[in-house]
Amino acid sequence: MNFESPPWLTEQLEQAQAFVDEELIPLEPSILSADFFDVEPQLKALREKVKALGLWAPHIPSSIGGCGKSLVQLGLLSEVLGQTPLGHYSFGCQAPDAGNIELLHKFGSEQQKKQWMQPLANGDIRSCFGMTEPETAGSNPTLLEASAVLENGEWVLNGRKWFTSSADGAQFCIAMVVTGPEESKHKRASMIIVPTDNPGYKFVRNISIMGEEGSGYYSHAEIAFDNCRVPEANLIGEVGSGFTLAQERLGPGRIHHCMRWLGICRRSLNEMIDYVKIRKISSSKNLSDMQTIQHWIAESAAEIEAARTLVLQTAWKIENLGFEAAKNEVSMIKYHTANVMQRVVDRSVQALGGLGMTDDKILAYFYRHERAARIYDGPDEVHKMVVARNLLK
Repeated sequence: MNFESPPWLTEQLEQAQAFVDEELIPLEPSILSADFFDVEPQLKALREKVKALGLWAPHIPSSIGGCGKSLVQLGLLSEVLGQTPLGHYSFGCQAPDAGNIELLHKFGSEQQKKQWMQPLANGDIRSCFGMTEPETAGSNPTLLEASAVLENGEWVLNGRKWFTSSADGAQFCIAMVVTGPEESKHKRASMIIVPTDNPGYKFVRNISIMGEEGSGYYSHAEIAFDNCRVPEANLIGEVGSGFTLAQERLGPGRIHHCMRWLGICRRSLNEMIDYVKIRKISSSKNLSDMQTIQHWIAESAAEIEAARTLVLQTAWKIENLGFEAAKNEVSMIKYHTANVMQRVVDRSVQALGGLGMTDDKILAYFYRHERAARIYDGPDEVHKMVVARNLLK
């Protein structure tokens, strides 16, 4: 395996890094503390700059408006963009839109691609993904209760979802609902497109996350379907294929997530290094002179590099041998990288002391929002169980 970047990719990664450093990080204090809809015009202007650089939507092919990176290349770019919460949105590859575009590109009908995928790929509209429910275990999507029944050429949806990220301001939701309650557990559910202006679609609330209630893209919503009627043609793929589509959607997404987390790790480590070098603890010593601090820096650096190698190896394996051959590694990178990130961010907060607890630095934002990394896309414990069972075989 050779992860060396060709010259053209190195140049693009440098361009992206410069954009992050010069355009995005300076805007964090004003944008992250504002209502999303108030700053959306400002974000749109940043997205136009990214398009001019030729780096828009790296996760999708040029035929539908992206810049068509391979999984390894996309991972390297995600690492750069992950250094700021504004990175992936500015480059048009943020969740859940990225996964929804890929899903529609692979499995959507021509009408679905024209009506929903292409505007989403262009950045003209936004979307959400409704799978997790408040009353069922998110770790086991075969237990879903929200349902859809086919009546006179329409799907009639009923049920409730939550942690439907970016539902506030989305033009449509891809809902995973039970369409065959008597079928085997992996054939019970389907995915259906629901326009959010449908009278049966209800936006309930934005959920407060550790004291912060986001808006727009930076939000996690609770939504409900109340006799929500949509055309039969809004079904994605085949009836009963929801579980399979969910796995297709989440597999590559874990590479994006893990590399984004590594970007967070690098930013957090750099914040720690910059601070301890100048923070006086006596007339002659800085925090950086303390052995404990030096150990935190050294341990963090090693953990980041080890996790990065494992993630890139997994991306390479998926590209060259297929997702099935890399199933164990996909689970391993999910729980391993999430925990590396949590340790690095926690050490950085501790090193900065009181300052680390404030929103004067990005660390508190990372701490609030990324604790969930060990829960979403399958909790750590489930992924560890899967790996252990496969190894025991």
